[in-house]
Amino acid sequence: MDFFFGQASGMVPDVERIIDSIAQGDQDTVQLLLDSYNTQYAECFFFNTEMQERKKFKKNKVRDYAPDSESDTDLDDDEPDLLLRQRLATALLCFISNQLQPAVLRVCLHTLRILSRDRRALGPLVTDSALFTLAHLGGVSLQKTCPQQGGGEAEDLQVSYSQIHRGAASGCEEAEDAAATPLSVSSVLTCSVPVEAAAAATNGSVHHCYKWSGDGGHVVLARGKKDTWEEDSKEEEMEEDGEVCSKEAMKVLCNVIYNSPRAQERASTLRLLQGLWESLKQGIWSRAPSSGQFYKLRLLFLLTALRPELRLQLSQERGLSVLTTALEKCLAVRWGEGYEVLSDSTAPPISKEMSQEITEILKTLFNIAHMCHRQEPDEEEAALYRHLAAVLRHCLLLSCDGEDTLEELQGHTVNILSALPLPCLDVLLSVRVDQASHKWEGVNMDCVHTLLLFMDRRLNRGHKLKEKLTPVLNLLTESSRVHRETRHYLRQKILPPLRDVAIRPEQDTTLRGQLVRLMTHVDTDVKHCAAELLFVLCKENVSRFVKYTGYGNAAGLLAARGLLHGRRNSGDSQYASHYSSDSDSDTEEYREAKARINLVTGRVEAEQPDPMEGMTEEEKEQEAYRLISMINRLSRDQIIQPMGVTAEGRLAPIWGQMRNSTLEEEEEEDEDEEEDLDLMPEGGKDKQME
Repeated sequence: MDFFFGQASGMVPDVERIIDSIAQGDQDTVQLLLDSYNTQYAECFFFNTEMQERKKFKKNKVRDYAPDSESDTDLDDDEPDLLLRQRLATALLCFISNQLQPAVLRVCLHTLRILSRDRRALGPLVTDSALFTLAHLGGVSLQKTCPQQGGGEAEDLQVSYSQIHRGAASGCEEAEDAAATPLSVSSVLTCSVPVEAAAAATNGSVHHCYKWSGDGGHVVLARGKKDTWEEDSKEEEMEEDGEVCSKEAMKVLCNVIYNSPRAQERASTLRLLQGLWESLKQGIWSRAPSSGQFYKLRLLFLLTALRPELRLQLSQERGLSVLTTALEKCLAVRWGEGYEVLSDSTAPPISKEMSQEITEILKTLFNIAHMCHRQEPDEEEAALYRHLAAVLRHCLLLSCDGEDTLEELQGHTVNILSALPLPCLDVLLSVRVDQASHKWEGVNMDCVHTLLLFMDRRLNRGHKLKEKLTPVLNLLTESSRVHRETRHYLRQKILPPLRDVAIRPEQDTTLRGQLVRLMTHVDTDVKHCAAELLFVLCKENVSRFVKYTGYGNAAGLLAARGLLHGRRNSGDSQYASHYSSDSDSDTEEYREAKARINLVTGRVEAEQPDPMEGMTEEEKEQEAYRLISMINRLSRDQIIQPMGVTAEGRLAPIWGQMRNSTLEEEEEEDEDEEEDLDLMPEGGKDKQME
């Protein structure tokens, strides 16, 4: 597929002609010209690439030069293509506020969607009148009057055509303000969305993904995966024009909200969430499937991800309960006794279109649930969380069209489960056991087994481990702490009784080996999560933990917890009441090799010759003194820092102990150096002194 990475010079008069046709109100000509414009720029996700590259080259070439702070902005303002795009956006916003033919309105909104990909040209699209117009066309009702940026009344939606040509000036000012406060989308989403949901926000949430470069906050728009619905042109042709226009308006609004901090602030002030939420609830409670619901859900996610106060507002509007109902509707849930969702083996797999809508609901649910993760729920909230957990369990066990669809759906489900209160996760196990179930100690383990397979797949991929793997590791760890059956089942799958002790634990190809390798990962979060899971599966018993991982791999977690002396057993932990008193049974192979296992490496090492074999006691003592002297000298020169284990089981420098060595050793070292100099020839001595 071909891409266009900039505006062709021949398009400059065409844009002028489009603007002139809009000013004249010639709908047929506007439709014809915009169809051509949209066809040419449908796959355009980069604007003004050559100028961006020149700026980047200039900044990299002359790093010591400090240009005027307004030089880059002035260059952008004088750029003809940028000004034309802003003027075109202003003209289109005025044009679509009038009564237009459905086909003309649709092509105008398509052009606005293309223009909304450029962050620098968003000035005309982030005004109150633009947000009102787009929300109205998208089927979202807002109040007609609302405080404006300057404190006056709401803007008049009707803009005179004489203002179109000078409207770009105000648009440039708004773009300047937006550029003055660059938004790091990844940092904003991280505080409310796990590493896994934040990625979902950028991988195709608005038809393309945005990557922020480090050169002054400029945005490079990179192409991402496109929505399946958008690519199905035949399906669009069958829909009514009004539904298509509503979808296009919501797509533009999603782009603007995602790409502009000012638009996010104005949307919050204009109470866009309230109108959007009322529209969504009507679609959720209605029996007929509502068209365009997906993009409204996507906008809801963006608003709650980027504005913390809107997350709280949605939570107070019973967002968790309503969205759970929407999830049940999408999954066609049938309830059994208690919190059990009945499964249907004859049900068709979840389609890609439906999985997209479910994904948006799951991401928004996470934004709400994550705020109350550490709070103790009351009785009513606990019932609501258990109800949601039962639906999520059903969602986790579904089949989907394609492995990628299943992976994404399960990933977002895991994110929410990791954010729910731990006592409410008991519904994951309180399901009747049938012949096809994975069971342990009479408990249904289908959900835990699915989580285990999900973790195994992400371990094998080894890509973005922090974002992709840590949620499921945390979920399995916390569940194992609270639910004994879960811990026993996972231990049998991850830490079965040791038999082969001839290889290092990190060299093993099993799940245990993969997790042990992560215990020395460069990322601290990944390392901690992997070690914590294995430690809990060992019931936080130090000797058992070292047995399965080796002391070298376990040292990091033991040092952080003050357990290097190895004195604490599982009974000393705050979770001791959750751990049973069963013993760790050893296999016959392990008992035979136990005496020969190197505790540091965790395997049986080949016998090495004794380096002091044949030495007398005096020679051994001299060798020991030499070693102490060398360590002492390296320590004094701060080349190394000797560490020791304190009474609390933590590492601490023993510099003070080393400094207490006798002065006689230091004097002997100095005397030895002087004797070596005296024995050297005169020439060598002078050279040594130099």
